[in-house]
Amino acid sequence: MPLPHSGTRPVRCAIYARKSVKRGLDQDINSLEVQRDICAAYIRSQRHRGWRESPEIYEDEGYSGGNLNRPNLTRLLCAVEQGLVDVIVIYKLDRLTRSLSDFIRLIDLLDQYEVTFVSVTQSFDTQDSLGRLVLNILLTFAQFEREMISDRIRDRAHALRRAGRWIGGAAPYGYDLVDRHLVVNEVEAVTVREIHRLYLELGTSNKVTVHMRAQGLRSKAAYRSDAAQAA
Repeated sequence: MPLPHSGTRPVRCAIYARKSVKRGLDQDINSLEVQRDICAAYIRSQRHRGWRESPEIYEDEGYSGGNLNRPNLTRLLCAVEQGLVDVIVIYKLDRLTRSLSDFIRLIDLLDQYEVTFVSVTQSFDTQDSLGRLVLNILLTFAQFEREMISDRIRDRAHALRRAGRWIGGAAPYGYDLVDRHLVVNEVEAVTVREIHRLYLELGTSNKVTVHMRAQGLRSKAAYRSDAAQAA
């Protein structure tokens, strides 16, 4: 991937920033603002090479680096395909992607349009095969880290289920959630048993639904919605 050189026109540099959770976006060292500022400062340091910052803002709030389904990353890649970008500047490689397969796809796309990318906190040079090897190794570890986090989350969910804890959000109809355990709601349980009886009698869930709606049965979510609107 050739690094664009300054010539008769400026080298157009697009900053991309990403934060995986919206909570605390402006509070830690990886905040979007910090990422943008550091990248912009790096571009200014390369003005002697003709680098100029694009006025377009490309940042995704609350999106994982585990896939490429991010609105502003998509917009950035469209700009690449339109020939509007020469260099993509990122704070750190995992802001762009944590997936090795996605990274390879991105490299192929950038190669096609002769666009390079720079990580300002890591020494990446994508012009030669050695630099790409280093990137691939680091991406492999980034993907490993992401998979380890997923494993820990999954193991915790299994442990909670084994302990009888409910991890599915709001309690389903017929139950109440008490100290993260499902407890039978005896009033609603009468309706649940009636639903089972009707299913055996009528044979389809659609018929049961029509019957129960005629009886005025509503879900817990509907009651919560009414309560919220009344408040």
